[in-house]
Amino acid sequence: MLKNAFLTLLSLAIAIGLGGSSVWYALNAQDGVGAIRIGRWTAFPEIGTQAADPYLKARVAREGVLTLGRAEGLSFVAERDEAGESLKRECAYTIEGGYPTARFWTLYAADQSLGVIDTGKARQAALQSYEVLRRPDNTVVISVGNRPAPGNWLLTNGFGTMYFVLTFYDTPIASSTGLSDVTLPRILKAGCNA
Repeated sequence: MLKNAFLTLLSLAIAIGLGGSSVWYALNAQDGVGAIRIGRWTAFPEIGTQAADPYLKARVAREGVLTLGRAEGLSFVAERDEAGESLKRECAYTIEGGYPTARFWTLYAADQSLGVIDTGKARQAALQSYEVLRRPDNTVVISVGNRPAPGNWLLTNGFGTMYFVLTFYDTPIASSTGLSDVTLPRILKAGCNA
């Protein structure tokens, strides 16, 4: 009798532990349910709609973020560079390429909570489409790091994991038909502090 009770409790503990860890993983993974991936960038197009699955709704509730509706825009998050390595605050990167059609876009370096990195300086770790310099072919090159760079420069500092968040406002790519032809900028590592 005691053996059966012990086995039952052990089975329940394993089931609850595995179930809880799978939900934790689903809420923290950038490749979760409903995600779309374009290059190294990941987005959840249904996150601000009634069609959002329970995991997306739980993610929004847990993080307390204000989501964009499908007609308002779409946010992409990158956690790896083109070589597949995790983004690190102590490294320098170059973000280069074209940006899809949008009325306005923002790019910022984020910490693990996807909030803007505090640089400790007056200059924030964020850029927006109205202030960047463009090449003649309308592409943009952005240098990211803790040392000033000519042209477009995104300040980061400190150590640890970093994410890039690219948000497009009032854009046709927010509709499901607009995602098939989209290309997003590449993230290339330029070097790391020794």
